[in-house]
Amino acid sequence: MRAIERLEVVEARLKATQRDYDESKVAYEAAKDTFDEVKTKRFELFDKAFVHIREQISHVYKDLTRSEQYPLGGQAYLDIEEDTDKPYLSGIKYHAMPPLKRFRDMEHLSGGEKTIAALALLFAIHSYQPSPFFVLDEVDAALDNANVDKIKNYIREHAGPGMQFIVISLKTGLFQDSESLVGVYRDQEVNSSRTLTLDVSSSYATPIFGPFIIPRTN
Repeated sequence: MRAIERLEVVEARLKATQRDYDESKVAYEAAKDTFDEVKTKRFELFDKAFVHIREQISHVYKDLTRSEQYPLGGQAYLDIEEDTDKPYLSGIKYHAMPPLKRFRDMEHLSGGEKTIAALALLFAIHSYQPSPFFVLDEVDAALDNANVDKIKNYIREHAGPGMQFIVISLKTGLFQDSESLVGVYRDQEVNSSRTLTLDVSSSYATPIFGPFIIPRTN
């Protein structure tokens, strides 16, 4: 009798264990399917963004480095450091070569060259999912007048009702053709900062930039 009772107890445990196993297997398969879906979606989103930005970075960098002396501009491209099915976990290498310059690592470029390369990458990323406002805070600090003029021309070409640039700068070359100027100054009487807005759009036949917030006064 005891043997039969023990057998019944063992069989009950076996059934309970089998039931738990079956339930765990179903939960595992569901979790695995969900994980695979998320992984696939993550890859698709990353790949879509990366392909777009990789294509745009070349055009944007050429636009920012092109001149009468160098009509072809420079070269810039992105690549993934590792060949893997999880590129979003790998590093992305950014190469930028100014006109007539040999290939060098980014850290060996001059301050102005790094700024142009950074802006090219920024504009390329922004082109993927553009926002209505683009804020640039003294990005021209390391640029000479020629490169400041290139940035100004790029902004002029891409500004519009759906894409307005707000730029903070100390260089007249960047904001002299803006539509609006907003100066920030210190009011000593109240010990606080104030703003002075100047609408200069009427000075031009057609507006050149979207709202262009400018200069800082020391």
